[in-house]
Amino acid sequence: MQTEIIIAGFGGQGVLFAGQVLAYAAMDAGKEVTWIPSYGPEMRGGTANCTVIISDEEIGSPLVRHPRGVIALNLPSADKYERLVAPGGVLVGNQSLIDHPFSRTDITHVQVLANELAEQIGDRRLTNMVCLGALLALMPVIPLEAIEKALENHLPERHKRLLPANFQALQAGCEVALKNTMHAAETLKNQ
Repeated sequence: MQTEIIIAGFGGQGVLFAGQVLAYAAMDAGKEVTWIPSYGPEMRGGTANCTVIISDEEIGSPLVRHPRGVIALNLPSADKYERLVAPGGVLVGNQSLIDHPFSRTDITHVQVLANELAEQIGDRRLTNMVCLGALLALMPVIPLEAIEKALENHLPERHKRLLPANFQALQAGCEVALKNTMHAAETLKNQ
């Protein structure tokens, strides 16, 4: 089984880091992995995205046209990638920066107030981990515990003090995504 995931947003939102952590977790779990970053020349505020492919078998190509999963951390990314998610796929949006609901009915989607959740935890830079937790709640290609282990194993020593906050952000994103998705399903069932 092969799963393609695109994480997209502005430079400075931790887009590439979230993809790296996901790739490390999959690699540590014995999966085949590719991680391809793409970013503009600006250090912060420019476009940034990365593609992560996780597979049980050798990966034929790192290029992805219709990913099974997308994390859109800003409005331009949501507008670009919503239409590209494969039918049956998952789209997680950072509702803090996306001003309209998603419209696709053939995918699972959820919007999370990721900036606000990250700030409640204590650091706005955790927005990426909130959204990664939300994605993995709806598309459990890798368990959250594997992401936590990858953070422990691959985070530079000088950032190890941030591990508890990262774990809390992953869990918060997971819980909000499950709650919001169940709420949406209940609303549809009752209509």
